[in-house]
Amino acid sequence: MAISLHVKDVSAGYGAVRALHGVSIELEQGQTIALLGTNGNGKSTLMKCVMGMVRPDAGSIVLEIDGTRHDLTQMRTEEIVNLGVALVPEGRHLFPKSTVEENLLLGAYRPGARHGISSNLAFAFEAFPLLAERRRQLAGSMSGGQQQMLAIARALMSAPRLLLVDEPSVGLSPLLVSQTITKIKELKEQYQLTVLMAEQTFHQAMRIADYGYIIVHGEIVYQGDVDTLESNELVKSFYLGMSA
Repeated sequence: MAISLHVKDVSAGYGAVRALHGVSIELEQGQTIALLGTNGNGKSTLMKCVMGMVRPDAGSIVLEIDGTRHDLTQMRTEEIVNLGVALVPEGRHLFPKSTVEENLLLGAYRPGARHGISSNLAFAFEAFPLLAERRRQLAGSMSGGQQQMLAIARALMSAPRLLLVDEPSVGLSPLLVSQTITKIKELKEQYQLTVLMAEQTFHQAMRIADYGYIIVHGEIVYQGDVDTLESNELVKSFYLGMSA
């Protein structure tokens, strides 16, 4: 299945507060794209626009699947999920009083994933063996790193082709951040996913990304591959702690 995402000139916000100003990004089949920026610069808003959770005021968001174009700005979140798009939200948003296995099964509600629940569950447990060991444990009693594993595995239960990961490093130690980013890369390759990841940890994100966009105050201020971004003065100043 060929899949690509085209975001063009998107502006969006919350009431009088503008979060995005003419944002454009491209994501092609099999790529990992990093959306880089510190908190409050619009990364999560863009993710929510793609998922139909926030309606843009202007611009277009088109998901192309096998040559068929879908206007995501005119679709409900449920319809977008049914196209094979899954979001790992910032803060994880698990059901804390449900078990690990119950949380995973809730991720498989879309019609296209229901026939593969058993195989997807087996894959989730293979990808994250700890979850198999703790399948009866309440999600709310797990550590932050374990909950992040569960949130990613829950998204995989919907059998997505496009995976959106919003701030996977939030609340995790540097070691767990590195392990989580590495796992996203492994899953992307094994599951043949296309990935859009919003992240503020530059070095970790660019370890697995094919291309990156830097967003500042709701605008894309620079974009490029790893070498291009690492040599840019803005990146050095804001992300690498070096004077421009």
